[in-house]
Amino acid sequence: MTGAEAAKAKAYIGAIEPPRRRQEARALLTIFTEVSGYGPRLWSGRMIGFGSYAYTYASGHSGVSLATGFAISKAHITIYNMPGYTEFPEIVARIGKYRSGKSCIYFTRLEHADPQALRDLIAAGLADLAKKWPIEPT
Repeated sequence: MTGAEAAKAKAYIGAIEPPRRRQEARALLTIFTEVSGYGPRLWSGRMIGFGSYAYTYASGHSGVSLATGFAISKAHITIYNMPGYTEFPEIVARIGKYRSGKSCIYFTRLEHADPQALRDLIAAGLADLAKKWPIEPT
């Protein structure tokens, strides 16, 4: 990670509106940094990622993606955990009020998520991902 990448991510977080969402983003920044051990990087102009991995599927499709991270919008908070949550039903069951997608979960408010379950999910997702693809620091 370069200092410039972290600065971009922190500047983005500093500009999030409304202030309640900005506070939630700062709380998530702390959680993800502590659990992952990686610094933040801004991906696609709106996702805050921690770690990255290069992949190539059997189909030949390849790319680089964030290893874990989050995004904040006015409507919800998105938590990204690659390659997904199917392997961790016992952790997800403790997470709280959410809805899910293939590799993400959505909260309307961070207070709806159990902080320890969220930490456990981030750690489990990173450990699982590292079994499949090398994770590079951001």
